[in-house]
Amino acid sequence: MNHESTSAAQDAATPSTTSVLPTVSTHIYPKGALDVLSREEVARLRDASSGGLHELLRCCALAVLTSGSASDDPRAAQELYPDFDIEVRQQDRGVRIELKNAPAMAFVDGQVIAGVADLLFAVVRDLAFTAIDLRDDEELTSSSGITDAVFRLLRNARVLHPADPNLVVCWGGHSIGQEEYKYTKQVGYELGLRGLDICTGCGPGAMKGPMKGATIAHAKQRRRRARYIGITEPGIIAAESPNPIVNHLVIMPDIEKRLEAFVRMGHGIIVFPGGVGTAEEILYLLGILLREENAHLRFPLILTGPASAAPYFEQIDKFIRLTLGDDAASRYEIIVADPVQVAKRMGAGIHKVKEQRVAQRDSFFFNWGLEVPLAFQQPFVPTHALMASLDLHHGRKPHELAADLRRAFSGIVAGNVKEAAMRRIEAQGPFEIHGDADIMRALDALLRAFVEQRRMKISGDYQPCYRVVG
Repeated sequence: MNHESTSAAQDAATPSTTSVLPTVSTHIYPKGALDVLSREEVARLRDASSGGLHELLRCCALAVLTSGSASDDPRAAQELYPDFDIEVRQQDRGVRIELKNAPAMAFVDGQVIAGVADLLFAVVRDLAFTAIDLRDDEELTSSSGITDAVFRLLRNARVLHPADPNLVVCWGGHSIGQEEYKYTKQVGYELGLRGLDICTGCGPGAMKGPMKGATIAHAKQRRRRARYIGITEPGIIAAESPNPIVNHLVIMPDIEKRLEAFVRMGHGIIVFPGGVGTAEEILYLLGILLREENAHLRFPLILTGPASAAPYFEQIDKFIRLTLGDDAASRYEIIVADPVQVAKRMGAGIHKVKEQRVAQRDSFFFNWGLEVPLAFQQPFVPTHALMASLDLHHGRKPHELAADLRRAFSGIVAGNVKEAAMRRIEAQGPFEIHGDADIMRALDALLRAFVEQRRMKISGDYQPCYRVVG
């Protein structure tokens, strides 16, 4: 998505000292996919009432304008730039975006950095589309309706390309060590050499590394239209602001639609070491693949990391076998310390995906054949009562247990980085998680390992937002 800053915008770009850090006030005119908005869309984006979108727009825009920030505290940017504001105006010539006291780090010589502008326009585009086009509650009560909504969001963002399958989704932690980060870059490099594009959660760490490695490989292979897709959601973008390599940003309304977007768009998934968010993603995908309707589907899933990460994956594998069974473990393979083999295996797996899509006459750009049940699509807003009521006991069907395990990890993610959940915990104490004793012991050991390995927070001491109760 292109943009232009007119001479008027240049004249208007003036430094300010009213905020804690240097800021710039200016306006910009987007071009391309955000030429015009309706009056209703503009009104919703400017509405500062409790039902309006202005505060959400402001928070998401600030996250984008601080792209590349090393903080994972969702309150940090708000505290550093308390006077920041954004206003969207509809004019005869198109949309005009007013920025007041915006972070100076997003500008060079008074001009907003082109990539930052693109991401900012994506924020406006997706919030406007969600507010107007997804407000039909009846549509979002059925599984097919939610899937169609995910499709329309991705289509509106112009990230669905009818080309040969080549999109690898990479999951992993935002808080990882240097050795693991370098490994994610090496894997991204090998993927890029083989013509594969990258999709991640758009943040730092294991979300940035594969993109960074792929950029070098794509340059060597002279691929000039490579895709580095970042998919996020409003509740998490402030804690995981987009890394600078992302060239297609999509903001989904909630974590469930974000996860469905990953598995509908991706042709294969690589999982690097991570924390609770990564565990949530693994459980989400396995819960879907374990359903009888999806047993036949080709979907390469590789867990990988450097040699030092072997114990991490052994613990993850042990937890999955205990809770979901050996059948779940058969849906993935673990490859340690071999980026070339990871890329080769993923490339071969995606080739089989293509063969199956051709045979079934399914699209290459959106996996319509994947059955995602409503239990995996309905938004889970963690409260103390809901977290305590999760049914984490043996005897359930594996995909049903996976759904509640996914919710448990989702609640911990929310307690770590989402403002609303953080406020609940500050007021009422940690979430409590109940279940069978052996599952609780395994869960507690896994979570303790995440804390000890500093996979919960980038910096500072981690204060658990949960309590495991046997």
